[in-house]
Amino acid sequence: MLKSCLRVGNRRLRGNENYCLNQKVPMRTKEEMLDIIMSTARTDERIRAVIMNGSRVNPNVSPDIFQDFDIIYIVTEVAPFKNNYDWIARFGELMVMQEPDDMPESATIGDNQFAYLMQFTDGNRIDLTIYPMSKLDALEEDSLSVLLLDKDGIVKPFLPPSESSYLPKPPTAKSYFNCCNEFWWVAPYAAKGLWREQITYSKHILDDYMRKMLMKMFVWHIGINTNFSVNTGIEGKYFKKYLEPKTWEKLEKTYSDAGYHNTWESLIAMFDLFREVAINVANHYGFTYPYDDDKRVSAHLKHVRGLPKDAKAVY
Repeated sequence: MLKSCLRVGNRRLRGNENYCLNQKVPMRTKEEMLDIIMSTARTDERIRAVIMNGSRVNPNVSPDIFQDFDIIYIVTEVAPFKNNYDWIARFGELMVMQEPDDMPESATIGDNQFAYLMQFTDGNRIDLTIYPMSKLDALEEDSLSVLLLDKDGIVKPFLPPSESSYLPKPPTAKSYFNCCNEFWWVAPYAAKGLWREQITYSKHILDDYMRKMLMKMFVWHIGINTNFSVNTGIEGKYFKKYLEPKTWEKLEKTYSDAGYHNTWESLIAMFDLFREVAINVANHYGFTYPYDDDKRVSAHLKHVRGLPKDAKAVY
């Protein structure tokens, strides 16, 4: 069991030791959090270096109260830190935690990296990766990295943090074809689910398959407009910043509630928007847009939408 309700970071709670989650906890400042992170590293001889990456070192991100602390501890050995809940208690009272490296069936105790993703009750969050010195040469390069501590001079100096590792790449003719093919291939599944009134299935197809292809096409669209010099963010979280206002409004229309009529309308809006953006990308690169696939699938969707519920055949 995780020990909690006794300490918030390095500040002991006074009075009632039965403190629990429904009581307010003052949010620790950035300086307080960094003090905990760095003092832990300085006083633990097993921790030889500290790297911080992510949004807190990104010069293009405006700081806000929800930014995580993405930290890597370079250590002499990983195993002693793994599943060590007494050791992580120093970082604060946990609201919820995940250990992603312990979730796969293949996870083993050993000198492989191990992460604690920790959300604290005061609103702070630390994504802490424990990484072995022995595999330092294999550490994935991340342009949004700053070296905070290096006791032995073992970490190669980083360039000033930039988004270079996160910039999208232009499509190839094959990747463009695959994106269009996947979009139009799965679209009939969404229509079938809507006719059957299987809303969860239809939403799954629309959002987990079709929307992923639409988002990919938008990344290329924005890349063309910006010479692939900007980071569009995970799941398009920065799209609004780079899309034309009218295009953004069209994208908003591809989202709907759980109503069948509105979901049909969002599906049609997604067809129209994908077609518009994909043709622009094709024209820019000289690719071939699959007009015939588009025409046939669009006609099929219109047909399925009008099918009576007692239909004995699709056609």
